[in-house]
Amino acid sequence: LQYYASQFPLVEIDSTYYALPSARVAQLWRDRTPPDFTFDAKAHALMTGQGTETRRLPKAIREELPEDLKGKSRIYAKDLPKELMDEVWRFFLDGMQPLRETGQLGSILLQYPKWFFPSNENRDLILDSKERLGDVRCAVEFRHGSWLNEKNQERTIRFLADNDIPFVMVDEPQGFKSSLPPVVAVTSHGLALFRFHGRNKETWEAKNITPAERFRYLYDEGELKEWVPKVASAAKEAKETHVLMNNCFANYGTTNAREMAKLLEELRLEEQGTAE
Repeated sequence: LQYYASQFPLVEIDSTYYALPSARVAQLWRDRTPPDFTFDAKAHALMTGQGTETRRLPKAIREELPEDLKGKSRIYAKDLPKELMDEVWRFFLDGMQPLRETGQLGSILLQYPKWFFPSNENRDLILDSKERLGDVRCAVEFRHGSWLNEKNQERTIRFLADNDIPFVMVDEPQGFKSSLPPVVAVTSHGLALFRFHGRNKETWEAKNITPAERFRYLYDEGELKEWVPKVASAAKEAKETHVLMNNCFANYGTTNAREMAKLLEELRLEEQGTAE
């Protein structure tokens, strides 16, 4: 992490999706990075209605599980009593406190599952999550294309904009119900956030594979160039712009991050030269 932070200004924490964070570990992240280094963290699976391995929950929460859940290897938010879900949120925020204190926590990524469809109930769940996070900024990524179909796109973008919630703009395989089109929409002046998942159709919805295999895709320069003007345009509308490479196989993410940074810098210099 220390070396990475000498090369890049931003990282996404994925481990918080699988296990609730510990303040002790967050302190180490803080201590090993410069004060202006930024962390975007994925919300824990339970916080977005997804399943988690029971054994990964903190002991204090496991011990309070209802008897019918204690023996299950995997549990979902819908199964938990309200007071235990409240504890999940409290554990999460307490674990991120060291980064909150130094202003290094950029945003919490609320990545909703592919069974999370457009509805008043689900929009209320998003607003509830935003309220629970308080002064911690969140961003929303959908995994079902219906949020951005012809019927719902305008309403989805307006809903996020009206509530000052950044819409996560994605590049990902197309042709699946879980696919979102590459729509660019800045719904918060505070943050524009892009995530690149690769374009590996063969593994996008494959079962029983690792995240590294699922997102195993190295972008070529032409594919990245498609996004350069879009990122640059969004950056003019938002105070901060975060570009995250989720093609997490080997060094693919960092390779493409360097290439994207170079292309964006070339565009900046070109525009500067034109203006002069």
